[in-house]
Amino acid sequence: MRKITNEELGRPSAEEFAAMEKMPVTVVLDNVRSAQNVGAFFRTADAFAAEHIVLCGITAVPPSRDIHKTALGAELTVPWSHYATTGECLARLRAGGCEIYAVEQVEGAVMLDAFRPRPGVKYALVFGNEVDGVGQEAVDMCDGAIEIPQSGTKHSINVSVAGGVVLWNFFSRLRGGF
Repeated sequence: MRKITNEELGRPSAEEFAAMEKMPVTVVLDNVRSAQNVGAFFRTADAFAAEHIVLCGITAVPPSRDIHKTALGAELTVPWSHYATTGECLARLRAGGCEIYAVEQVEGAVMLDAFRPRPGVKYALVFGNEVDGVGQEAVDMCDGAIEIPQSGTKHSINVSVAGGVVLWNFFSRLRGGF
């Protein structure tokens, strides 16, 4: 077995990536405290060709050394915007036709393995603060919630890891549909 070189991977250039079709998913970060978590989201959004990242409230914004440390330049390839409040962001996304889901442990949440994203639907996925999760005001504005099934004692995983799990799931289910 031989490792494949970066050149052999055939990755698109930044210009090619900007022009290619994207997964119809907007990532919303609701007051995420760690700039390194934000950077990890940028890198994951780039990997799975998410359409957009919205940074809300206290969430760090580029340019930032700590974001760049984990994004490795993906903050330059994934379109992003900032809103002072998550509520303002979600109202705008709803007006734009997105179905909005909190990634959170709430009453009535659908387990990720049972959730089936539909081709042709634009989704907004809201990920929350490292301590408090998605704020209740934001949860109240969502069409539903998605929960990641877990078996351990902590019943939580790092927010950027949760982003990787959920975005990969959407990518793998929608890959032929975008």
